[in-house]
Order: sequence, then structure tokens, then C-alpha cells
Amino acid sequence: MWATAVGVARVRALESEREDALFHDPLARAFAVAGGRWPAPPPPSGDGPGDGPGDGGGEGEAARRRRLAVAFSIVVRTRFLDDLLREAGAAGIRQVVLLGAGMDSRAFRMDWPEGTRLFEVDTAEPLDFKAAVLREQGARARCSRSTVAVDLREDWPGALAAAGHDPGEPTVWIAEGLLIYLPREAVDLLLERVGACSAPGSRMGLTLGARGVIERFAADAAPGSAASMWVSEMPEDPVAWLAGHGWQARCHTLRERAAAYGRPVSTPPQHGEGPGGLVWARRL
Repeated sequence: MWATAVGVARVRALESEREDALFHDPLARAFAVAGGRWPAPPPPSGDGPGDGPGDGGGEGEAARRRRLAVAFSIVVRTRFLDDLLREAGAAGIRQVVLLGAGMDSRAFRMDWPEGTRLFEVDTAEPLDFKAAVLREQGARARCSRSTVAVDLREDWPGALAAAGHDPGEPTVWIAEGLLIYLPREAVDLLLERVGACSAPGSRMGLTLGARGVIERFAADAAPGSAASMWVSEMPEDPVAWLAGHGWQARCHTLRERAAAYGRPVSTPPQHGEGPGGLVWARRL
């Protein structure tokens, strides 16, 4: 699954080349090159930032539109979580945990308050790949950065604590593009563990798969592609669901955030379009 993170890096690299980019990720292209996902096709006209995580060769028009929609969602969610992290830093939070960090380069591309400690949690393979690219690029983190090589199905809270995370201090948690790959019971377990490691006032940023997205994408998902591994969608009432886990939450739709960022979606809302999959939450 981690190879899809290289495709996400390609999307971020393409967005970074736009004049009206919603963020700049100078390492994204290096990750895409090292993973064999660059050069990428030229960005098409329209709402999307360019090529998505899939290769796109020989696909139909409907599949192409869905792929570009995924790429667009990656761009919007990246900006949303960047803003959430800045807000948490301004509120005095100095611990950051990226769950399923993949090719996330926020430790290197964002300005962090003095004293910030950032932990990247992922399995050894993507972290080793990432470390090789970072060495080649001579990249230097802008905060104290620690990698925690552990499978999220194992005792990752213990590994995180061993790396220096202090559960007695507020933390901002990011689970970007992760929960859609986990069955519901695994998502609930993850939230229970996060809650147990979160002091009051901690923040959390989640991306949830929109309801119906698995059904809409299943017909066009190639075996082994990211969409073929999606298993989890958002609950019908994500605010109440997160309240049950001890979090006060706000949910935003991609459409809403895209408009706020000056990148409005031109297509009409889908029938039954419900609560958003971009979540800001605060530990009660």
C-alpha cells in the first residue's frame, strides 16, 4: 500500500508547479522520481491539479474523471491539514504525530514554532525509501523529527513513547489518506489508542472516505491500485462518532474547502452529498 504514497507525492509535485499552488512541496518531485513516477503527463485543463496516483494509461473517460477527482482531493486535503497544523502550533502545541506518514514532507517544508517535535509513524520500508531520498537531497528538517518504524496493527503507542512522545502534553495527530484503507473496527481501535495518548486540548486532523465513494470507484479500480484497497467510508454522523471517542469535531467537504481556497469545483453536487470528509477535532 505504501507505494501509493509515491503517487500522492507526484500529485503534490504537480500542484507545486502551478502559479496558484495551494502549497509548495519541494521534495515531492524527488520522491516521485525515485519511485519511478516521474516525469508525469502534462496537467490537463480543468479543476484537477494534473495526473493522479494511478498511471492512467488506456483508461476510459469516466475512470479518468474519477482519477482526477482523487488528485484534486489530495491537493485540497493537503492544504486543509497544513492549516490545521499551523493553527495547532499557534495554540501552543509542540508535538506532532503523522500516522502512516508515507512521503509526507511537512517536517521539511513548513515553518514550525521553536521546540516542535514531529514523529513520523510508518512501516520500515517506506521510511527507509524516504530516508534515502532525503539523504540524496540533503534535506534538513525544520523541527525535531523522529521516525517510528512500526506497523499500525502492532503496539505503535509503545513504539511512539519509546521515541520520546509524551502523552501528558497536547499533541496534534494527522491521519491523512489512511483510514479509508482500514476496516471500521481497525479505525475505532486506532482512535481509541490515539485518545489514550492525547492530553486534553490535543488536536486531530482526519480524512475520511466519502459515503458511496467505494461503490463509485470500484468498477474502474485496477487490481493493486489505491482504490481497489479502499474498505472504509465515513460514518453517517462523523461528529457524533468522534464525540463518542472523546473528541469535539468539525467536518468540512472538499467542495467547501476548495471554494475557500479559491479553487471552486465546477461540477454540481452529487445526489445525496452528505457530511464532509475533512475533519478537525479537539480532545475534550
